[in-house]
Amino acid sequence: MSDFDVVIIGGGPGGYQAAIRGAQLGMRIACVENRPRLGGTCLNVGCIPSKALLESSERYLEARTAFGKHGIAFSGLTVDLSKLLAHKDDVVDELGRGIDFLFVKHKITRLLGQGRLDGPGRVVVREESGAEQTITARQIVIATGSKASVVPGVQMDEARVVSSTGALSFPKIPEHLVVIGGGYIGLELGSVWHRLGSKVTVVEYLDRITPGVDTEMATQLHKILHKAGFDFMLSTKVIGVRQAGAVLVDVAPVDAGEPTREPLACDAVLVSVGRKPNTEGLALESANLKTDAKGFIAVNPKTFATATPGIYAIGDVIGGAMLAHKASEEGIALMEMLAGQQSHVNYNAIPSVIYTAPEVASVGQTEEALKKAGVPYKAGRFPFSASARAKAKAHTTGLVKVLAHAATDEILGVHIIGPEAGSLIHEAVVAIEFKASSEDIARCCHAHPTLPEALREAALAVEGRALHV
Repeated sequence: MSDFDVVIIGGGPGGYQAAIRGAQLGMRIACVENRPRLGGTCLNVGCIPSKALLESSERYLEARTAFGKHGIAFSGLTVDLSKLLAHKDDVVDELGRGIDFLFVKHKITRLLGQGRLDGPGRVVVREESGAEQTITARQIVIATGSKASVVPGVQMDEARVVSSTGALSFPKIPEHLVVIGGGYIGLELGSVWHRLGSKVTVVEYLDRITPGVDTEMATQLHKILHKAGFDFMLSTKVIGVRQAGAVLVDVAPVDAGEPTREPLACDAVLVSVGRKPNTEGLALESANLKTDAKGFIAVNPKTFATATPGIYAIGDVIGGAMLAHKASEEGIALMEMLAGQQSHVNYNAIPSVIYTAPEVASVGQTEEALKKAGVPYKAGRFPFSASARAKAKAHTTGLVKVLAHAATDEILGVHIIGPEAGSLIHEAVVAIEFKASSEDIARCCHAHPTLPEALREAALAVEGRALHV
């Protein structure tokens, strides 16, 4: 039996960064992870491999459709799918080895196996061989993340009917890919295969895509993807999926009981209807813990403490935005609090990014949320079609929107759809963190010509002072 200051169950972004921060603060840390490679879903089968594929496929699409605008012409353009997938795997492997190096550097004990609670202060680690060992700790952190949700009547085989994991490694480019779910994961992975040549049909239960995203941005993205060639079936539910030579997807309007349309025939189906907390096998009951109706572990939102003293939880298992960087912030804050420091997570300053082309990025409140809450606000907009740098890049689709309080001018939310939105949003994150006003951004000098000028112009537009529209 080994004793630690903190044992973390889960080696994803929340768990491994909490481990590193705890070690920096002088704690003796152990991290239990059942994957051979640390990094969790994000690194192994999520954020990182999908972004590698998005980067590669976007370069191919640019070469195929946009280089001509820059006077660049060539012939014989092809995709070597095996090399494209190998690049993705190399990125994942290199980053995984980087985390291993950091664990060694910070003297963190890495335990390979399935972790479960054995009452307060005790964790059992079950290895693949079946051998078990028990370790003790003054504090335990549950950081086991989430897994893909399923659709009733749809059996995934990770070959032709796949989750996001299977969609990272199709052995050949599907002629027709049906995506069940119009959220960010489905749209990103759908974009990868659409750029490489697949016909993509998105079936979404709601009457819009990307629920939770500012409606104006979601509407813009829908129009852009549809113009690019995506087919959308909104307000539509999936009744079932059958394999009969082709894969057949039975669909119906949401208010119909039986299929009322011809089934969609396709080569592959991606089931992307969200994620659910991964708490199976944790033996929560041994520590007098249980989950809510949706499977989340309840915690104090300021301290991440569960109902059992000495046991904490962070990341996807406690709900909120299921984002890797949100989990990381919680893990770091928790370790600092356990070390006696003052720390917190500002959930209003957690950015989100959809890595389509163009990207969509947001931080703070949406217009819909402000209206619902009765908060008076002003909105400033600036289109990338008026941006000098966007014109030079030949990427002028989209806009920046700044929402500021009508009385105080404090920035309440920023939403961007356009080139490099995922990078541009971080100036807005800092502004919201420091409670800046739209006037503050408007008064900051921005280099010309750059894309961030669009954010300044949108801030100026809050008071009707945009210079280039």
